[in-house]
Amino acid sequence: MRLVDLSVELATGMPVYPGDPRVTLTPALSVAADGVNVLHLDMGSQSGTHVDAPFHIDDSLPTLDQLPLDRFVGEAVVVDARGAHPRSPLGSDLFEGRIRAGAIVLVATGWSAHWGTDDYLTHPYLTREAAELLVAAGVRTVGIDALSVDPTPADEFPAHRILCGAHAVIAENLTGLGPLADAQSVGEPIEVSLLPLKLPAADGAPVRAVARIG
Repeated sequence: MRLVDLSVELATGMPVYPGDPRVTLTPALSVAADGVNVLHLDMGSQSGTHVDAPFHIDDSLPTLDQLPLDRFVGEAVVVDARGAHPRSPLGSDLFEGRIRAGAIVLVATGWSAHWGTDDYLTHPYLTREAAELLVAAGVRTVGIDALSVDPTPADEFPAHRILCGAHAVIAENLTGLGPLADAQSVGEPIEVSLLPLKLPAADGAPVRAVARIG
C-alpha cells in the first residue's frame, strides 16, 4: 500500500481561475515577536486543489456542509485521457464501459504538468454528453487534473450544471493522477480522499487530496 498526494501547493501568487481572489500567505505571528508562528491566509474558496458543491452554480442547490461525507471518500476509477489535445472535448465514449455507480471518477489528462503556465488554461474538458453519462451511471463525484471540468473561459458551464444539478461533487486542480492510471492498468485498487475544510453554507473549499494505491 502506498499513499499519493494529489494536491497542488497553496502559495502566494499561485494560479487561480480567472477573476477569482488571489492567494496570499503572510506571517501573522512569529516566534521571535509573539512566541508562536501563525500564518495569515487570504484566498477564495476555489483556490488550489478544491471541491465544488452544487451551490457553486445555483443558489437552490446543496451547500458543501449539506452533502454526505461519502461524496468525498471512496473507491476511485481513473479514466486515462492523457492523450488529449489542448482545449479538446472529452466525450461520453471516453467513459462508456469504464465507470460504475458510486465510484469517484478521476479524469487523468496530464494537464497538471502545465500548472503555473499559460498553457494550463488550454486544458481538455468534459462535454455535456459526458457529464450526462456520468450522472446516468450513478457517479456523484468527478475529479480532474485541470482548472475546470468546463473550458476556460466558459459562459454556460454545461458540465458543472449537469453534475451539480445531480448533487454531485466536482474536484478540480488535482495533480499526480498519472501514477494512479498506471496502477489501475495493472489491477491495483485505488481509494481516494477529497475531504474539504468544514465551511458552513459554502460553495466549495480547498482539500488535501490523497489516494491510497493497493
